[in-house]
Amino acid sequence: MTEPRTGRGGDPPEPVAGPEVADDAGRVLTREARPGGPAGPSGSAGPVMTPGPGPLASGSLARTPSPWRTAFGLLAVLGLAAGVAWALFGSPLFVVRSIVVTGTHLVPAGQVRAAADIPTGLPLIRVDTGAVTGRVERIAQVKSVQVARSWPDRIVITVHERTPALAVPVPASVSAAGGYDLVDGAGVIVRWSRTRPAGMPAYQAAGGPATLRGSAVVAAAVTVLHEVPRGIARSAAAVSAPSPQAVTLRLASGVTIVWGGTDHASAKARELAILMRTHARYYDVSAPGSAVTR
Repeated sequence: MTEPRTGRGGDPPEPVAGPEVADDAGRVLTREARPGGPAGPSGSAGPVMTPGPGPLASGSLARTPSPWRTAFGLLAVLGLAAGVAWALFGSPLFVVRSIVVTGTHLVPAGQVRAAADIPTGLPLIRVDTGAVTGRVERIAQVKSVQVARSWPDRIVITVHERTPALAVPVPASVSAAGGYDLVDGAGVIVRWSRTRPAGMPAYQAAGGPATLRGSAVVAAAVTVLHEVPRGIARSAAAVSAPSPQAVTLRLASGVTIVWGGTDHASAKARELAILMRTHARYYDVSAPGSAVTR
């Protein structure tokens, strides 16, 4: 006979599992031996049948999704995707109807639209913004471009134009009209002017304006014009630079300022401001700490 286990502290003894039997439904029942001997009449101690692990009842079986419901859901997703694709690529709702150009002062907006070459009625999603940017940036006066879609039917082209900084005399051998080609810091000719604009210094190019594109010397000269005090930059009548490290300004008053390279700009500006109190005609601040005046 199996002895019941006694609980701690006087707790009722724990039932001891007895042999397992199966009921008519196929469930496994465990016979638990209770203290008090064999089964007796109702209310007496005896074995108690408890359900054990066995086959799941039919009501708890996992429900298998209906194949018709799955097919319907798939068709709905495909239909939605097809509708979106049609709206973007084939619907007249999202096509180019207008092209807005902003940021232009030198370049006519019509010239930008012509260079962009975006046909009206083209689906907005099919506009190649990278290709449009490349075409518009071929315009000489344009420095950079941003092209954006504005739903539902507009393209916005934002243009950043080049800013001329130097007036390069045009040799008579190049053009009988003479005048000046106005170039930016990259040496790109922005436009032509019959006279030198006020506040824009002249720059003499040995090979003519056409040879200045991408010139490191021009880039240094324009950088120096932004480094010197604003009043000096506005009064500069000419800039010369045999090399990027030897930039010299000649003011309208006849004063010469040897600035040198683009390094140590703050120190050079401080020394020049102090030295100009002497009212000299020549200042060399190319080497901060050992400035020279005459």
